[in-house]
Amino acid sequence: MNTPNTNRITPSPVQGEGRDGGAMAAKKSNHQDHRALRFLTAGSVDDGKSTLIGRLLFDAQAILADQLDALEKRAAGTAIDLSLLTDGLEAEREQGITIDVAYRYFATKQRKFIIADAPGHEQYTRNMVTAAAGSDAAVVLVDITKLDLSANPMPLLAQTRRHALLAQLLRVPNIVFAVNKIDATANPGAAFAATRDALVKFAKQAGIEVAGIVPVSALRGDNVTVPLNVDWYSGPTLLQLLEQLPAAQERKEGDMLMPVQYVARDSGDEQEGAGHQPRTLWGRVAHGCVKAGDEIQVFPSGQRALIAEVRLAGKVAAKVDAGMSAGVVLDRQLDVSRGDWLATPNTVNAAQRFTATLAWLDTEPAVVGRKYSVRHGNRWAQARITSIESRLDIHTLAASEAHELAVNEIGSVTIEVQQPLPVEAYATNRVGGALIMVDPASNRTSGALLVKAAA
Repeated sequence: MNTPNTNRITPSPVQGEGRDGGAMAAKKSNHQDHRALRFLTAGSVDDGKSTLIGRLLFDAQAILADQLDALEKRAAGTAIDLSLLTDGLEAEREQGITIDVAYRYFATKQRKFIIADAPGHEQYTRNMVTAAAGSDAAVVLVDITKLDLSANPMPLLAQTRRHALLAQLLRVPNIVFAVNKIDATANPGAAFAATRDALVKFAKQAGIEVAGIVPVSALRGDNVTVPLNVDWYSGPTLLQLLEQLPAAQERKEGDMLMPVQYVARDSGDEQEGAGHQPRTLWGRVAHGCVKAGDEIQVFPSGQRALIAEVRLAGKVAAKVDAGMSAGVVLDRQLDVSRGDWLATPNTVNAAQRFTATLAWLDTEPAVVGRKYSVRHGNRWAQARITSIESRLDIHTLAASEAHELAVNEIGSVTIEVQQPLPVEAYATNRVGGALIMVDPASNRTSGALLVKAAA
């Protein structure tokens, strides 16, 4: 039995292209980003996603003693099943697959991490989309034992391609391919080289900027935290690469946009005027920054006011930048409620029709004319699909004519909403350009909309 390494590894700086010749650490930076990195693991069923996370937690000594004792008792003298650290649902343990997204946390001396273990089965693709929406990086696992290494060109699994494409569509800024089970091949060097070439070719076709391609063995721990001692690879370990990746960051300069999530009334701090109690408008800043003295405009009412005070975590702050939650107190009382937007005056362009990329997640197909509920920020509205222009073939990456979209398909559509919404292109803003579609009859999340432009 291969005994897992329980020592915390002190990573070395990410290296460039080594003897492997692969695309390593494409997003290198001169500055260490110490912000917590949110990343998800994705890929096909049984690619080893949960085992990889378990390995990271184990080697980072992020497992509680009682958890480790329970795993050792369950193993009964055999190798510990590290996947059980994330597969917490009874159904997951019974079936041996991940169903829901599991979040785990660990830290090294260099950085903190928040991991989302996403399901690999096609049936649970919607859960993978949920995890990707707020991630800074995606680690797409590729099970090398499932690939036909003798084929030329070598085909990748459909879920590998689908998850990489979804991560790209959802603007996950760093996409890493982890070629897993490298220890299970007779000629690991040649197998990794062939797989790397197939991944590079696919990424080039899809326009995906790859942050790294690394060989790993999640089960044994090879190149997860401990470097490989081989002559065919000299790049970074997976952990070293993750420690160097930049966290996603919305733009802090320029005009401000903030969806209102919650309106709180202060109970004790009264301003001038008997009984006047200021209200604090809370929300996460989508882009720009919020600071006292700036003028804002409320959407959809169009009313204007000055920001009298800005609060961060309950305390008065000079300003709050994009990506952080802020509390805004206005200099006068306005009718503002959950679902409204605060913006720099004359910068919000509301649209009732817009084109978008639609990732369809429902078993009922998306059809033209059917009504759905959409959520934009914190506002709900009625909407319908007015046209389906094309469907993306995940194998050829070509757009083909389509009249409906089936479950897990991706297409280009035109949407019409009952009331104007301040949508922005998803390519420039992940908050203003994202909507979810819900079936009003079943309340199922039916699809994810990524806005292209107003129609």
